[in-house]
Amino acid sequence: MPHKIAQIRLISSHPEVYEPCDDSFALVDALQADCKNLIGHRPNICLEIGSGSGYVIASLALLLGGEAWRPYFLATDINPHALKVTSETLKAHGVHAELINTNIASGLEARLAGLVDVMVVNPPYVPTPEEEVGCEGITSAWAGGENGRTVIDKILPVADKLLSDKGWLYIVTLTANNPSGLCIEMKKKGYESRIVLQRSTEEESLHIIKFWRDPEALLEANEAKMSNKAGNGNAIGSLLSQLSHVFMEK
Repeated sequence: MPHKIAQIRLISSHPEVYEPCDDSFALVDALQADCKNLIGHRPNICLEIGSGSGYVIASLALLLGGEAWRPYFLATDINPHALKVTSETLKAHGVHAELINTNIASGLEARLAGLVDVMVVNPPYVPTPEEEVGCEGITSAWAGGENGRTVIDKILPVADKLLSDKGWLYIVTLTANNPSGLCIEMKKKGYESRIVLQRSTEEESLHIIKFWRDPEALLEANEAKMSNKAGNGNAIGSLLSQLSHVFMEK
């Protein structure tokens, strides 16, 4: 029997709220494909950044809702209409999440730092003019700026702060976002990654990437930082030595 996910007929809507589409379906399908691991993970806190219609957070709550333990679900969105729609979608499916009207996770850093076990994000990833990023209304749901990376590049550092030691991040990306580059950048912060699902549509090629903290990757990242510091220290020492000779000659 397939695990339960949110039913489209029960999804609420609003003209200024992004409705479930190929990217939403791909993210939920990725969560469903990884459901056995998610259940074994036993997350205590699950967070969605940018809930939109509520399709994803409702699906995640349904996927994990039949277990002996109950995670605490939260969802944020910069669009107040989206939170109202998310609330209606959750209620229609008999599940609950705390909803916060904020940009990404602003104001939640202290409360959730190092506590989020599962984070899901379908970010604005479409390449657009920078001036469209963060504008009011439904455009903010897809406007990603240059290479579609402007909002993604703001989300990843927030995820790094909020994820627990065992935290997992699932994020939707487009080929234009350079998914391999994102994985390399997160590797430098001590994260391993894999593509849980890849899907091509008539308009785009989607990649759902899963990130998690990895001790070996973290060790490599720390060693790289130490090496860079040592290199900088040597360079500064060399410069000071050169300056010392100059002053002595004078």
